[in-house]
Amino acid sequence: MAHAAAPSAEFADKIQMQHRLFSELSALLGREVPLYEQSLLVNRICNTAVCTLLSRLYRGFSIATDQLDKACGERHGAIRVGRPDEYRWVTRFLAAFAMEPHNFYDMSRVGAKSQPIIATAFRSILNPEHRLFCSLLITDFFDDSTKARVESLLATRQVFSDRAKALVEKGERQGGLDWNDANDLIREGTERIFAWTGKAANHQLYTELCNSGFKIGADIACFRSHHLNHLTPNTLCMDLYTTSMKHCMGEINADEFRPRALAALRHLVTFADRDWLRLHFRHLTNDMIDGFAPPSPDAASDASLLAMIDELIARFAQPDLRLDDMPHSGFKDTTEGPSHDTPVLLRQDAYKALTEAVQFTNPDGSVLDSVHTARFGEIEQRFYATTPAGLELYNQCLAKAEVTRGGDPDLADRDFNAYLTAERSHFAPFPKSLRELLRQGLVYGRYSATPAGIAQAARAGTTDRHELVRLGFARVEGLRFEDFLPVSAAGIFASNLQQYGTRATAANTPRHTRQSFEQLIGRPVIEADDVYRALEAISIIE
Repeated sequence: MAHAAAPSAEFADKIQMQHRLFSELSALLGREVPLYEQSLLVNRICNTAVCTLLSRLYRGFSIATDQLDKACGERHGAIRVGRPDEYRWVTRFLAAFAMEPHNFYDMSRVGAKSQPIIATAFRSILNPEHRLFCSLLITDFFDDSTKARVESLLATRQVFSDRAKALVEKGERQGGLDWNDANDLIREGTERIFAWTGKAANHQLYTELCNSGFKIGADIACFRSHHLNHLTPNTLCMDLYTTSMKHCMGEINADEFRPRALAALRHLVTFADRDWLRLHFRHLTNDMIDGFAPPSPDAASDASLLAMIDELIARFAQPDLRLDDMPHSGFKDTTEGPSHDTPVLLRQDAYKALTEAVQFTNPDGSVLDSVHTARFGEIEQRFYATTPAGLELYNQCLAKAEVTRGGDPDLADRDFNAYLTAERSHFAPFPKSLRELLRQGLVYGRYSATPAGIAQAARAGTTDRHELVRLGFARVEGLRFEDFLPVSAAGIFASNLQQYGTRATAANTPRHTRQSFEQLIGRPVIEADDVYRALEAISIIE
């Protein structure tokens, strides 16, 4: 690869390019999947309700339309890639948008949820707002005959045009692209690389892979592009959103919606403290949050919350949100991730994958009209990044929760309150406040001195950062988790594919490592935990 020249002032800003790319991808998916577009509207309505409640809880809190758009507009997408050379082109393409590979995920070794893919997540290193989880099909997961058929079919496609490759190479040589070239590269992404074509090949191989438990393999091997499987928005209250979607999709009626929504808003009233505000709204500085008046005791009475809920019910009854009139496969039964009172890592949920028309062209030239079920509507809410100790505790709690879920998979539908109680019990070992999570070394924080701390530095009497925060000599904000949870992602896959996991059919499956993956993509993979640790350490030193 040619050595990049120093960036020119005439080059497009790569972060602005990234925002434009994901805005265009979101518009693309909205045109392809109307249910996705409507789910964004449901999320915006829920996020607006959350902000209305926050303005009652904190006098002085308000949010402008563009700030709310930004809070709602964060996206994380997912694509699945078939060949190593295609994956290298995806890597180089995303580098043009300041997105670097973070963490190595071997999804073929996550127990019962295993799938034949390895992956990384591309994002900006600092303050990312968009991510793309890119999976690569492991053909050596299959027996020799299936492996040969899959690789032979994948060899016939060209996802990256010559123009796209030329633009990527030009950006690498120059150190950037002007806006004319940048817009051309974005069009390559939206019109070809990530676009859904509804075209596939070799229906027999597709059927055999699906019937053998390899629906992800079928989705990758038989289609002609790296189409988006989902493009996840960010929600400010997961439980309010999921309950709202289930109501709009006709899965729960207004009488069932009301108590669930009330529980979600009551939880928000309890947990949306000043640390929560800083975590969820990047435009709010610590000084701005410190200036908010404390909530009044009656700011969020049940009567006022129920009035908000009635307004939501009325809005959801409008024709544009009668999602039960649209084709859909239902919403996931339970949310992936920690319990709703445990603010670590992330929580994920989704409406289930839609069945879409596909036209297959077979090896003999015949054409077959069929269907494919793969693209789903994920949603996420992000919390604090855990230290290794925090991640270990999370995995222990999650293992207990999954045993209970497996023993009574219908509990959430039968008795939602009992389900929430069980989830909270499994994650009880976690503190629920940022300060205690930090004190126990379970999450990362970023520290800074306050004016009082600077003035009193010689007389502080301690160098313990937690005590300095308590005394008001320092402040801390929790670092947000910006990455992915393989087990949660596998749970999303399983729910949407109606296949919990697959076993390799190869006689011997090679073990894939971060080092071998780095050789494959031609660049180092960033360990996200190293970044979180460095940000905390630098802040402490400063």
